[in-house]
Amino acid sequence: MADDGKPALPPYPEMIFTAIDTLNDKNGSSKAKISKFIESKHGDLPTGHSMLLSHHLNKMKDAGELVFSKNNYMRPDPNSPPKRGRGRPPKPKEPLPAGYVPPPPRPRGRPPKPKDPLAVAAAKAAEGLPKRRGRPPKKAARAAAPPPAGAKRGRGRPPKVKPAVAAVGA
Repeated sequence: MADDGKPALPPYPEMIFTAIDTLNDKNGSSKAKISKFIESKHGDLPTGHSMLLSHHLNKMKDAGELVFSKNNYMRPDPNSPPKRGRGRPPKPKEPLPAGYVPPPPRPRGRPPKPKDPLAVAAAKAAEGLPKRRGRPPKKAARAAAPPPAGAKRGRGRPPKVKPAVAAVGA
């Protein structure tokens, strides 16, 4: 920025503190009062002055530099305890002994299943062979069961078996 002969604006937090201290209201100063004071003291304000003022007031309020009560901003009482955040406070951490190296963190996710040593050996043995064409053969456990000894099964759903009707009255 080039110096045009105008005095540079001080930072917003500094202007806000000056306004609150000069207005010296026991209940604090509203955003409108702070804004009017800054406008009267510094005529050449940026176009987004109200948004900048709101941003800095909120930022200072969250940091604990200002106290917000009944739509008024004021400096915090030096004798008051610091404001505590929401939720349960964290437990105090015990210091680690000197020379202690924590173990590496566990990997994320479910641990892998233990591998069958026979399957691993078979996979390593077949690794060098080229893959066979076509559909792989069925597993040995299913092929070992022999088909029923009766008639050969046909295609489709089998017909419903009707119970034999006994002769009535003899």
